[in-house]
This record gives sequence, C-alpha cells and structure tokens, in this order.
Amino acid sequence: MKKALVFIILIAVGRCLAQDGEDVGWIARFGAAGGFTPTIVFPNLDPINAEIKNLGISQFSNSALVTYGGGGYIYIMMVDNLRIGGMGVSGSKSTSGFAGGFNNQVNYNYDFGGLTVEYTLPFIKKTAVSVGAILGAGSAIIEVYQNKNEFSWDNTWTGSSGNSNHKFSNNFFTITPTLNADIPLSRFVAVRIGVGYVLSFNNEWKVDNDQSISGVPSNLKSNSFFIQTGIYLGFFAY
Repeated sequence: MKKALVFIILIAVGRCLAQDGEDVGWIARFGAAGGFTPTIVFPNLDPINAEIKNLGISQFSNSALVTYGGGGYIYIMMVDNLRIGGMGVSGSKSTSGFAGGFNNQVNYNYDFGGLTVEYTLPFIKKTAVSVGAILGAGSAIIEVYQNKNEFSWDNTWTGSSGNSNHKFSNNFFTITPTLNADIPLSRFVAVRIGVGYVLSFNNEWKVDNDQSISGVPSNLKSNSFFIQTGIYLGFFAY
C-alpha cells in the first residue's frame, strides 16, 4: 500500500514538472507547504479603552493587532482538492503613562490556532482559492499594572507596597471560517492572502490566579475578524 501511494505521488509530481512553467494548473490540486504568517486581528477593544481612559493614560489608538506565527498544509489526495494542516498566531499591544500618582501600564495579548481543513475551488486556475475552517482554541489576556512605590522583597510578599497588578484572561475554543488565496510565484514559493473570523465559544473571564470575576462587560468577547498574509515554501501544483 505504501509503495503504491509513493508511486502515485511520483507520477503526480512528474506530471506537474513536465508542464510548461507558465501553466501551473491541472485537474486536481497537489502539494504541501508551510511558512510564516503575519496576521492582523481586529478584536473589540472598546470595553478595555473605557477603563484605560479612567486610568488617565492613552487608550489603544485602534483595534488592529499585529500577530505573528506560522502554518502549513498538505493535500490528502484521498479527496480531490481537500487539504489539512495547522496554524497559530499570537501578538500583543501595550499602553503606559504616569497618572494619579501611579505608573500605569495595560497590556493586551491575543492568540489562537488549531487544525485547518480547507477545500480548494477546482474551477479557479493558477491560484489556490480555498474555503475552510480552523478548529482550535485561543486566549485573550489583559494585564493591568499600577505601580506607585519601589518594590522590596518584604513588601511584595506582604502586599504593603501600595502597588496593584491584575491579570484578566479568557480561554476559548473556536470554529473559525476562513477564505484564503495562495498565489504561486514558482513551483516552490507562494504568497498567501486571506481573511477569517474567530468565533469564540467561551465568554467566561477569570482574574489573577484563575479566580471568578463578576461585572465583566457583555461586549468584552474574544471574537475577531482577521486578515492573514504570508510566504509559503513547499511544492505547489495548481
């Protein structure tokens, strides 16, 4: 069985390489690739900005968050034009300033990733346009620091420093619909551009050492639209 599969793959590769360099398409898609995927995520930061404003420091100027990561896929060949793989990205943004006698800082961290399942539309030639989904998980973390006095070993342990630091976190599962286009520059290099929407399935937030917290704004969710870019290296036959 393994020898037969290898033989089929070699025939497929040979057919692709035998084609004229300007004609990258054939009946069914074949290939495998992986690469670097900078991704711009657009979470709703309005509830966070409302609290940052109360601290008296600069709010996050916009909701765009640049994340970095990677991904890859392989066409499984048992089903024409179907490919599976994985991806993951993470990023953060920060604002800080002195107000109310405190050195204030707020960090926002966001990440998601998982298994990717995509179907490449067979009627579009020379570019792999794929619809699919990411099945995975992610997290959103908000860190708030208000430091007034110098730290010492003793007052840090006893809580008498007068400083305040908290971490809010939301861990979620996601089914993320995606639409990606992989444009081959050659048989071995492709540029990716795509979009998607992270649908999070847990809106429960925790504070500090996983403690429950009440009164969280109802619109503070980890859902987010994103734009994905990237450079993929591998073998492309479309």
